[in-house]
Amino acid sequence: MIVKKKKKPFPLRRRLLQFSGMALLVLLVLAGLVLYIDRRVEKSGRNHLTTLDQLASSSDFDCIIVPGALVYEDGRPSAMLKDRLDMAIKIYERGSAKRIIVSGDHGQADYDEVNSMRQYLLDAGIAAEAIFMDHAGFDTYDTLYRAQAVFGVDRAIITTQDFHLYRALYIGEQLGLDIQGVACIYPDWYQSPGYRFREYFARFKAFLDCEVLHASPTYTGPTIPISGDGRTTLG
Repeated sequence: MIVKKKKKPFPLRRRLLQFSGMALLVLLVLAGLVLYIDRRVEKSGRNHLTTLDQLASSSDFDCIIVPGALVYEDGRPSAMLKDRLDMAIKIYERGSAKRIIVSGDHGQADYDEVNSMRQYLLDAGIAAEAIFMDHAGFDTYDTLYRAQAVFGVDRAIITTQDFHLYRALYIGEQLGLDIQGVACIYPDWYQSPGYRFREYFARFKAFLDCEVLHASPTYTGPTIPISGDGRTTLG
């Protein structure tokens, strides 16, 4: 009986197999790290969750922070942003804070989240001097960093959708803010897997910004005390 010898893999094929194995291992490690950070961020955020009913009626907080979201071409806030603003109005009317920071993207002349947010609050009866605009809140990290560094905020309430709120509270804690978060209600059609999937990577970036890079915001700027008049932020 003649036994045929097994052919040895070609060197190129062997290298490709080794590379594929290493690439798979790296992907598995990265996936595990992303999941670990996701859970860590959410656990941190949950420690700062509260509800509208649990908030004190006295003005114990420096301000309410409203992160920006999509604004339509005609200046109307999207449904997601409107929900954030509506909850901010409820918190303000409850008396938990006397100031509101609307923080969003106003990096281009033809796209302006903050003035749209301000107008919505004005239309709801919020006093003009109570509304502070952060024109350089390009992401959640910038919003919270600038709340502290530019506006001098120490204690804040932030309101946004729950999938986003955990990350915002984690960032606030890492930056040293005394922060509480109230989740706003939003339509079922916004509760899609896509938002949650994106949040894995957003939380990973937040972890890098807070605990690895100790990043600075895109812009800082002169100090504007939150105890002052919000009309000084017009622009």
